[in-house]
Amino acid sequence: MADKALITGGAGFIGNHIARLLLKKGWDVVCYDDLSVGKKEYVPDGAELVVGDIRDIDKLSRSMHGAKHVYHLAARVSIRKAVDTFIDDAEVNTLGTLMVLKAAHNTSVERFLYASSMAVYGNVVYSPQDEAHPISPTSPYGVAKYASERYIISMSEQWGVEPVICRFFNTYGPRQTPSPYVGVITIFCRKLFAGETPMIFGDGGQLRDFIHVEDIARGAVMALEKAPAKSVINLGTGIGTSVNEVARILSDKINPKIRAEHTDPVPGEPGDSIANASLASELIGWKAEKNLQDAIIDAIEWNKGEMGL
Repeated sequence: MADKALITGGAGFIGNHIARLLLKKGWDVVCYDDLSVGKKEYVPDGAELVVGDIRDIDKLSRSMHGAKHVYHLAARVSIRKAVDTFIDDAEVNTLGTLMVLKAAHNTSVERFLYASSMAVYGNVVYSPQDEAHPISPTSPYGVAKYASERYIISMSEQWGVEPVICRFFNTYGPRQTPSPYVGVITIFCRKLFAGETPMIFGDGGQLRDFIHVEDIARGAVMALEKAPAKSVINLGTGIGTSVNEVARILSDKINPKIRAEHTDPVPGEPGDSIANASLASELIGWKAEKNLQDAIIDAIEWNKGEMGL
């Protein structure tokens, strides 16, 4: 009988890629998702979809029954939007996380992966940022993510669950649900295919660590399989690329006649954000394999297909 894994947010961008990888490895997979962002069609064949809210602990516990591993990815994901909706976001991102952890305890789950974010670091003291970098989130989203990390570490031993925390950097690739708030590569692709001008917040010189979703999924699975309990691990490429450079690459590949323009910076958005992922290499033998110049084609082609072009 195959081992069972439950993925909250399993119909979402990163969750559906983790589901695909686990299915290939022979796991039984349950994708638990409220479909507020995720889509039914993203759930791979062979995985079970349960539509539910992570704050519904009874339904969550029933769905989690028999699971050996839990990947907790469900969240309200927006640094910019969370400034306006931080109370609701905190209820889902922090209280919801506690519900998932409690359900894992109720059902005797062995290992629990929490999808955290580079947003916990906030203002850059040094770069690249390792896991010991000072924590000073500049957005409510980052605050909620870090609070959840601390709750998980604090409660896990008492509740008999072995947690691993992965801090994801800027993830791109196929099946990212379009949103005005998340995923600059997806946003820019859509604008350029529509013949519209992409807008860059601030001067565009801010560096981001863009990592392909397949590298993230592989790192998350390896982390839960191999990392010691209570590990906190960055998943990023270690390479910084400016938002201006990403806009230039996409314009060149999609619509060279259109160039991005600049608008006011957004409060709460961090400056440079680049991962030092050496701990991931040391603990689980992982490193990113895809480079942005080549792998960005995946995002371009997927968005082109989704727009019927």
